[in-house]
Amino acid sequence: MSSAIDNDLAEGLRHIEGSLLYLADPAEEPGTTGWHEPSLGPSGWPGRYRRYTLPIRDGRLMITELSLDRPGFVLVRNQSAVANFYDQREVRAVYYPEVERLVKEATGAAKVVVFAHDVRSILKAREGEKGVREPVAPVHNDYTIKSGPEHVRQLLDSDEAEERLKNRFAEVNVWRPIRGPVQSTPLAVCDSRSIAQKDLVPIDLKHEVYMVTFNPQHRWFYFPLMETNEVLLIKGFDSMEYGRARFTAHAAFEDPTAPAFAPARESIEARALVFYGPGPNA
Repeated sequence: MSSAIDNDLAEGLRHIEGSLLYLADPAEEPGTTGWHEPSLGPSGWPGRYRRYTLPIRDGRLMITELSLDRPGFVLVRNQSAVANFYDQREVRAVYYPEVERLVKEATGAAKVVVFAHDVRSILKAREGEKGVREPVAPVHNDYTIKSGPEHVRQLLDSDEAEERLKNRFAEVNVWRPIRGPVQSTPLAVCDSRSIAQKDLVPIDLKHEVYMVTFNPQHRWFYFPLMETNEVLLIKGFDSMEYGRARFTAHAAFEDPTAPAFAPARESIEARALVFYGPGPNA
C-alpha cells in the first residue's frame, strides 16, 4: 500500500493544486513572502503562518487502500437520522449514539465515548449564531502525546481511566457534511506516515494541540463533492507508538476548481475516544 501512495503522482493520480496554511518555521525572518500577521493567526490560532501550494490528491481513487491505521483516515457511507445538526440537544441525543456505533464498527473497539462536537459554517459563524464556528484553515492535529491521555482522565472516573490507560486507546474525529455536495472549503487530510515528529509543534489552546510546520514529504488527500451520507473518520491520536497511524494532520482549504459562487461549506465533526481491550494486536 505504501508504494502505491508514494508513487501516486508519478502514476498520474488525479489531484489539484491547493494552498495550505502551515505554522511558519520560527527560524524564518518575519516579512518573508507568504507570512501572515499578527501574532494571533487565522481564526484566533496563535503563531505566524505561511501558505504553501501543494498537490492534494483525490482520495476517492484510493478508497480500498485507506484505513484508520494506515494512513490515518478512511471514508465510509453512513446515513444519519438527525433532522437539524444545529440543534445541540438533538445532536447529543441522536447523533452521539450514531457516531458511537459507527466508530465501534469501524475500529472493533471494546468501548467508544463520544465527548464533543463542533458545527462549522462560515456564514452562520459570522452572523454570530451560538455554537457555530468557521472552518479551521491552519494545518493542525487536535491531540498530542500529552492531551490524549489527559482527555481520558477528564472524561472517565479515575479508576476506569487508569485501567483503560493500561491498554491501547485512540481518538477519532468523525467529519460529515451537513449540506452536500461540499464544494467550498473542503477538508484536506495528511497521510500520517508522511508526518515527522519534528513537524508537530505543541500549542496550548483549550487543551494542547499540534500545529504543523511545512515538510515537502507531506502527502495530502481530499474527497471531492462529499455528500451528507459520507463520513470521514480521522485518527487524531493513538497510544500505540509503532505500526499504527498516531497523528493525522488536517485543514480546510479553498478548492481552486470549485464554482465561483459555490455554497459555503456546512459540516459537523464529532470527537470520540476509542478503547481497545488488552493484547499485543489490539
